[in-house]
Amino acid sequence: MFTGIDEVDWASLRHAYGSAEEVPGWLRALASTDPVERATALDGMYGAVHHQGNVYDSTLACVPFLFALAAREEVRDRGALVELLVSIGTESEGSTESGGPARSDRRAEGRGSAQGGEWTARDAVRAGAEGFLALAGDADPAVRSAAAGALVRFLDEPARALELLRRRIRAERDDRVLLALTEALGLFVRRYPAHADAAVDLLAEQSAPPYTAGLRLAALGQLALGAPGRSPADLVPTAVRLLRERSAHRVRAPREPGTDTLVGRIRRLRPSDEEGSQLLRTLHTALGDRIDDRTALLAGQLTSPDPVDRYNAVWMAATLLRGWRGDHTGSVTLLGAQLASDPDRLREAAASVLAEMFVLAAPASDDLHGLVATRPDLWTHRWERGAPTLGSPLKALVRSGDPRAVPVLAQLLAGPEAPADLGFELTHLGRAATPLAPALRHRLGRVPLAAPSAARLAAPLLSAVGAVEDTAAVPEVLRLLSGVPDGLGAREAVTDQAIRTLETLGAAGRARPVLRALLNTRHAATAAGALWSADGDVDAVLPVLLRELSEGDPVNRRLAARQLGRLGPAARAALPELHRAARSGPIRQRASAACALWGIGGDPEPVLPVLRAAWVEAPRTRGPIARCLLTMGPAAAPSRDLIAAELASPHRHTARRHGSGGIRAIPEDEALLKTCRAVLAGT
Repeated sequence: MFTGIDEVDWASLRHAYGSAEEVPGWLRALASTDPVERATALDGMYGAVHHQGNVYDSTLACVPFLFALAAREEVRDRGALVELLVSIGTESEGSTESGGPARSDRRAEGRGSAQGGEWTARDAVRAGAEGFLALAGDADPAVRSAAAGALVRFLDEPARALELLRRRIRAERDDRVLLALTEALGLFVRRYPAHADAAVDLLAEQSAPPYTAGLRLAALGQLALGAPGRSPADLVPTAVRLLRERSAHRVRAPREPGTDTLVGRIRRLRPSDEEGSQLLRTLHTALGDRIDDRTALLAGQLTSPDPVDRYNAVWMAATLLRGWRGDHTGSVTLLGAQLASDPDRLREAAASVLAEMFVLAAPASDDLHGLVATRPDLWTHRWERGAPTLGSPLKALVRSGDPRAVPVLAQLLAGPEAPADLGFELTHLGRAATPLAPALRHRLGRVPLAAPSAARLAAPLLSAVGAVEDTAAVPEVLRLLSGVPDGLGAREAVTDQAIRTLETLGAAGRARPVLRALLNTRHAATAAGALWSADGDVDAVLPVLLRELSEGDPVNRRLAARQLGRLGPAARAALPELHRAARSGPIRQRASAACALWGIGGDPEPVLPVLRAAWVEAPRTRGPIARCLLTMGPAAAPSRDLIAAELASPHRHTARRHGSGGIRAIPEDEALLKTCRAVLAGT
């Protein structure tokens, strides 16, 4: 297995954290009879040699030894080794490097190559592809399952790969391996469309009796992904029926405790029915922008008699609501129904997802309120370290804007240790939270100015007093603005927010001396805007804002542009510099400058092209751009096509290709849609 391993100069090779000198030890440990030693070695392979899917020169050097290990029947956990090989060969497609963090445009260098001196890890895995043939028929089902997709990924002959899959399907009796073979067929259809007809026929065959419900569900998902024309017209009802049939016959095996390693912990965090989760995730992916069908599929999942199916559906609902627009009332209502479920895991998952919905969680507000009213133990979440935070049910109720949360928040504020995030969250209640103003004001007045925690304690409270417009809290805000000692970092952290709060409360004039003193600091743009709102003295603030526009850091440049736009025609002296800023520099800065140009000059000609470019290049600028277009009224008419296309798009502008777009993805997108509708009405 390890012939030649000592001839490799491992110390000169690299992995994610430096020299690869410990890699041969990990490779040898993968053959150990000790499960902890094997798991620890696998941790090393995934944590360093194949860190986050990246590939290094040491990764390439490991490939032949991994093949040798996978081929020896006496080696335990060979399925995991085949999975690692497949991952290395797959992830290295356009994502390899030698000696440093991998990037998609760099490659791992090898010891030889037939083409230009480059030898990627994918090349190395493909060179050993014949080894996958034997593994596909191995006695170990885990090995057969892991090798199924490799036949499609790494064999260079499509017809041969398809014939091998056909033979394995006819011979296989293990349902889990059959599932992997079905997924491999779907991959074949997508990878080799010119050879896909026979594979599609096999998938169609598997989607009907006498195959099991799980296998039929898998085949339907692969057909929907690769050959939607061959999917049944009643795809969603059929999928729901098969899901319930599968769940009724699923054997619920107890989870193995696993080892206390990274890989072991990841495995324990997987869904208890990972297979079912993947089957339905494939269908959701295939349905894509067909929101009505996906909503119907979710409804079938969320009303399943099996709580495991409903648990999987909760997280699929999160993906749908984060990434796609539409009428989600029914899905949210069904999420609320899960709050009464017995399994804690299901209830916690539903509450967590509803907390991300903000105002869209309103259809579940009665269920949320019922849970909050009967379970005070869920009002807060206590972490191992740090202050408590609002528990998910109460947080979701607050973020939905439901005033029934106010009495509970009042009790928490009256307690000895209010949740750290309470002030930030109650801003979603607006003026409905006004009864909490005295308690908030009291806590703000008790923030210890000289403590390192001053900024952390003050920030949520400042947000809260601004949201409830508590003018009686002005003395407490002034105390923070002028009383925090320099040198602790707290003053730097809290100053901008304190200024904005005073402005919100219409009390910036009471802080004139402090604001003037801040005009030569990093808070200059914020202080200048507050002085303008208090006095309207353009001569005092215009030079400061011009300086920040040309010399400040990127954040302050954008802020200075916004403040100049607020000054309107009084800031005409800033037009030349704003024109320059709108023509060059980062796109977000250009967009801010363009909006300021409109606010000052009222000429749409130099503004609209910049806003159009930013709208396309930087989707997260669409919110402020739409607000700017709203102020333009009929002058924004040339941008109607952008606005109309946005309103017609099923995708949230905050959704990213890989990831949800952040915790505020949904409210930011909903706010954009509201503004876009107003822009169309105004043009």
